[in-house]
Amino acid sequence: MFSREETSRIKEEFWTTFGRYMSPVPSVEGNKINWINYHTGLKHVHFRMITESKSALIAITIEHRDLEIQSLFFEQFLELKTLLHATLQEEWHWKLHETTSSEKIISKIYKELNGVSVLNKAQWPELISFFKPRIITLDEFWSDAKYSFDSLR
Repeated sequence: MFSREETSRIKEEFWTTFGRYMSPVPSVEGNKINWINYHTGLKHVHFRMITESKSALIAITIEHRDLEIQSLFFEQFLELKTLLHATLQEEWHWKLHETTSSEKIISKIYKELNGVSVLNKAQWPELISFFKPRIITLDEFWSDAKYSFDSLR
């Protein structure tokens, strides 16, 4: 069992390692990009990579406080579901209005990898292999799909 500080240090080390590994990879448009803190250009839409003690998750999260507006964003993503899944070459899970552990209501589209721990450095290659192709493919999807959200800006 790791202390809170040790857990935080190991997670920070993982994300630093992942960031260095991804830094030479340009965006689909050829630009330098911060893959860990990917900016969609929409205030309440984020691409998140999350590590837990027994799983990893990559997600598109919609975090607008107004649930009706959040629903509009989710519906727009639903319109692009076929394109998203075709680009990713896999199906993702879709959740409208989920309450987080911090009591915040979000919507998310996500893929989860169970049975891995960021605290186990031997599993870091598996985590990187999970995150890398998906965040790159999300960037590819977003380079076309972002224009569909212009009316919601």
